[in-house]
Amino acid sequence: MHSGVDYAANWVFAEDFMPPSQALVQARARARELGCPTPAPGVGALLEVLAAAMRATSAVEIGTSAGVGAVHLLRAMAPGAIVTSVDVEAEHQHAARETLLEAGIPLTQIRLINSRPSEVLPRLANAAYDMVLLTGPKADYADRLADATRLLKPGGVLVVDGALAEGRVPDPARRDPVTVTVREVGRSLRDNEDFTVAMTAAGDGALIAVKRPRTW
Repeated sequence: MHSGVDYAANWVFAEDFMPPSQALVQARARARELGCPTPAPGVGALLEVLAAAMRATSAVEIGTSAGVGAVHLLRAMAPGAIVTSVDVEAEHQHAARETLLEAGIPLTQIRLINSRPSEVLPRLANAAYDMVLLTGPKADYADRLADATRLLKPGGVLVVDGALAEGRVPDPARRDPVTVTVREVGRSLRDNEDFTVAMTAAGDGALIAVKRPRTW
């Protein structure tokens, strides 16, 4: 760390670097009303860069986030790409439909599944998706991790949103159940030789994990 550097100002500048569309502003407002976690602007921009770089055609979103994550993904994925979004809360998915319509994205590009992720994810095909976005209730992250990694193609990217748990994860004294869960998910991915991993400070922390092809 360099003395005299205002890291908080740097974070704010980075979060605000890409101006949001009106559809995303409205989507985040809906999400706040619903109490629905959403990827922060910096994480959304990161999702778009990753999706564009790999020309992703298929993604799974675990936690519908009122359509915020899906809009960021679909704005950058290849033409005709599909996002499968799973959430137990019907209101979150209704909000997502409104968000995509306002963003001018055809609803044919999102597959909304209103059910518990624990019931849906095991039925999705192994190694069939370019990207997986893990968001929603952080207390469930550990239960979702095995499926999230299984679904990825070799070279696929997992993004774990909220990977710093409101700044609690770096503090070893914080031992509440959610913080411990998120911290252990990060450690598990970091120590998994099948993944190349980076922790970023975007939003509330975004953990990026790329599934290594077996030939590496």
